[in-house]
Amino acid sequence: MGEVLAIDHIGIAVRDLASAINAFRALGLDGGEIEELPGQKLRLAFFQVGESRIELLETTDADTPVGRFLQARGEGIHHLALRVTDAAGGLRAAAERGLVLIDEQPRRGAGGSRIGFLHPRSLHGALVELVERAGEDH
Repeated sequence: MGEVLAIDHIGIAVRDLASAINAFRALGLDGGEIEELPGQKLRLAFFQVGESRIELLETTDADTPVGRFLQARGEGIHHLALRVTDAAGGLRAAAERGLVLIDEQPRRGAGGSRIGFLHPRSLHGALVELVERAGEDH
């Protein structure tokens, strides 16, 4: 599967990114610069917390996975992301071990990372993202 290095981040779906950024800054966290992923219809911001991060996700279209999550469940924890050495290898290994994939191949994520999602029905309700960070030596 490639080596799992760490919990990369926890994704939180929010309705109002600016308001959420202010709330997390009020906790004393650094970060919160907005990044746009038009292809995924997302606006997001990260906060560094020790070795991990918190990702705030706002959709720009209600008919997206994050939009449907917000409609069904409201704001809250959306996914757990694991930092891996090889996202493509991780997805292949997960499929070989019987896990259900959302992404069969990695796609571009925030900051130029390569990401792929595993379906929650394989992981007891947890949506898990594999993240291979861009330009990182392992």
